[in-house]
Order: sequence, then C-alpha cells, then structure tokens
Amino acid sequence: MQTEDNKFESSFLPVTSISSGAGITVLPDVYCYTNQIVNLCLVGNPLESHEFVLVDAGMPKSADEIINAVAERFGENSQPNAIVLTHGHFDHVGSLVALLEEWEVPVFAHELELPYLTGKKDYPPGDPTVDGGLVSEMSPLFPNHGIDVSGHIHILPRDGSVPSMPGWKWIHTPGHTPGHISLFREVDRTLIAGDAFVTVKQESLYKVITQQQEISGPPKYYTTDWNAAYESVKMLEALQPETAITGHGLPMSGRELTDNLRKLVAHFDEIAVPKAGRYLN
Repeated sequence: MQTEDNKFESSFLPVTSISSGAGITVLPDVYCYTNQIVNLCLVGNPLESHEFVLVDAGMPKSADEIINAVAERFGENSQPNAIVLTHGHFDHVGSLVALLEEWEVPVFAHELELPYLTGKKDYPPGDPTVDGGLVSEMSPLFPNHGIDVSGHIHILPRDGSVPSMPGWKWIHTPGHTPGHISLFREVDRTLIAGDAFVTVKQESLYKVITQQQEISGPPKYYTTDWNAAYESVKMLEALQPETAITGHGLPMSGRELTDNLRKLVAHFDEIAVPKAGRYLN
C-alpha cells in the first residue's frame, strides 16, 4: 500500500465551506458529514448497532477529523465494516491511505475505477477553461494522480449488491469518471449520488464557501464524458429518489429534489455542460 509520503500530503485546497465539520442526520441510518468542501456518508443506525459503512474518504490530511466524526457518531474506537467509493478523485479518497493505516477494512469500487486506485493510472488534470468561477481556474493545481491501495481494494459485486449495506444497490453512473457509481435504496428511495450531480455550483468559489443550494451537473472541471454524464443523470432521475445526498452541497429531498432533477434532465446542456472546455468533445 502506498505510504503517506505522497502528493496528497503536500497538497492543500484553500477552500472551506461554512458546513465543514458539521454532520446532518438525513435519515436515522444515513449521516452526511462535510469535510472541508466534500461530503462523506456514514450508513448505519447508531441507536441499533455500532456497525456502519463509510462512503468516500474525504479530503487529504483529514483522517483524524474523519475518525473523530466516526467516534462521535458510533463511539470511540469504532471502525466501518467497509469503505465504499463513489470514485477516486482526490477529494473523495484524500484520506483513504491514512484511514487504512488505522482500520483494517475492505474497500469497494467499480472495476473501471481500479486503475486509479492501484497506482496504474492518473486522472486527467482539472480543466481551467470551463466556465464557472475560481474553483475551475484553480483546478489544475488539484492533485490528479492515482493512489495505490491494492491490498485493500475489491471490485463491487456484479449483482449490484453493496457489501455490508443490505437493501442498497450500486448503480454505474459514469461521465464524471469512468467507474463512478451511485448508491440507491429502493425501500425509501434514498440516493447517495456521489458527483453524478451535485447541489451546489461547484465551480464557483463563492457558492462553494456559502453552500448556496442549486441543482448542478457533475463538477465541470473534472468531468470528461458529458454524453455519459447526461445518461447517468437521466437514469438517476428515473429512479424518482425521495432523498439525495451528493458529493458537494446540502442534501435535497421531496418535491424540491423531484422538480430540480427533472429540470436538470430537461436542461442538461444549459445547466451542466460547459460552453467550452478541453473535455467537451
């Protein structure tokens, strides 16, 4: 496994939202925690059990913060049954290596994401030419290299089930990355969308900091396949989710979610797709 002597350790994103360090109990067994600018989820009901799954692994240099958030939710020395990754961008796996030095747990991801999680491939760099704001302009400075957690990584089951998450299924939602996934629980139509769509204009520094809520497509500066991104959003909208936790922005639910997702699908080119950019075609 890659050591902590890596590029993530020398990287720092000087952007923090007003929600950083705060958690929201979206449902009794779904807890959304904001780490700087990104959300991770703890799936499990602490009133019923100390067993849970961590979805995504936050920003670089945040392992202690994440461990403290877990302890506050599930008790001291708690650790997840598994870590499930929506994808491998730095803000979703930034503390994964450090967490695995504390926790001996399996990590699950889509097989198309494995090259970026086994040190074999790097992501394309951020595109500063997309419209949107200062975060886009800073994106080439964000780390885009893969990591190597070969000793822990496993391919998600091909039947769509999610290990240690009964009742949930994973859905391949590519576009933002080749192996991006979302998680859906049909019984209450709860969606953990990752970055397939988000509820903040992630390209805008002001909106990221203030967490001004609005439906948006995947972050423009990192999305490399816009046709696939549209098909993924259309597929998620067809599920008619009642509650959605996205990788960036506040959770959204009910009629607000339904109306906004419908709007995103109907006007995807206007809302989500950049007017120009190196990955546009």
